Amino acid sequence: MTEAQTQQTYPKGLDFEQVWAALMENREQIKEIGKRLGDFTNSFGDVVEHMIAPNLQEKFLELGLDFQEASTKHKVRDKKNDIKFEIDVFLQNGDTAMLVEIKADLTISDINKHIIRLEKMRKYADLRGDKRHFLGAVAGIVVEDEEKEYALSNGFYLIEPSGENFNITLPHGKPKEW
Repeated sequence: MTEAQTQQTYPKGLDFEQVWAALMENREQIKEIGKRLGDFTNSFGDVVEHMIAPNLQEKFLELGLDFQEASTKHKVRDKKNDIKFEIDVFLQNGDTAMLVEIKADLTISDINKHIIRLEKMRKYADLRGDKRHFLGAVAGIVVEDEEKEYALSNGFYLIEPSGENFNITLPHGKPKEW
């Protein structure tokens, strides 16, 4: 059957250009929806940070870790050594610092990225003669059992909501230091 016969047989049919134009229009709409979902997820993550961050110093003090300083969205930029990352919550005192990663839905990928972040922090600190010990913590509103076990077995403190507050679970064994 030739193209002319097909169009005659299906007079209401679409030609290639019309189908392609419809696909391109939908692609742009899908991109916009994805952007909006990303914005929503980021906003939700910010809400989670604001729920957890203000009480972290007090909660860690209950565990014997006295951090006098706390900052959110702490950025490290070292162009000379190509080190760049952001810390959701950075707690510190003279000897120890805690890097806290906060997610609405904590995944194993998030935990692995935090391990890399801590390795970068150690490298950055070593380059500057900073001998502090660096600890890691991860927090999530939704944390499945597999992610809990993975975080705890990798030496992280685990922060999870509990009613109107949150709990911190100690890592399995000794907390990992970077």
